[in-house]
Amino acid sequence: MKVLSNEQIRQKIVRLTYQILEEQPESEPLYILGINNNGRRFAELLEKELIKTGLIEVISGQISLKPASPNNHPIELNIPKSEIAGKTVLIIDDVANTGRTLFYAFSCLMEALPKKVSVGVLVDRKHKSFPVKVDYVGLSLATTLMENIDVYLDKPGEMSVFLT
Repeated sequence: MKVLSNEQIRQKIVRLTYQILEEQPESEPLYILGINNNGRRFAELLEKELIKTGLIEVISGQISLKPASPNNHPIELNIPKSEIAGKTVLIIDDVANTGRTLFYAFSCLMEALPKKVSVGVLVDRKHKSFPVKVDYVGLSLATTLMENIDVYLDKPGEMSVFLT
């Protein structure tokens, strides 16, 4: 079942952009870190919208990790950790389910000591097993544990979210 169409996703991106701007000082750069592939794609869409406003400087990066076995593989940040020390960071993913991926994504920031870390997702499910709070949510969706969320952001004009 389709829960978000391309147009609805675009609307969520615009709304999230203004929510982010309300809490971000104009004088400071915002570091947007997308997690893996879909999180990175969603971060790029938000970044483009934030840049269009001309109100803040946005610096993008990516956190790479293996959600199924984060302890067995390195968690990598593609920008120097020293660059985000004392800065405002926004971690972006497509879906927050148990909070596990987001929880492990924080670990690569521990050495850097950012000033503030926020989390944004396109879809937030309410099955948190880890102490992760999502600050910016496109859609909050009540699901069963057996259902899945499939997010498609690859093709401009054909973005969608399905509940399967």
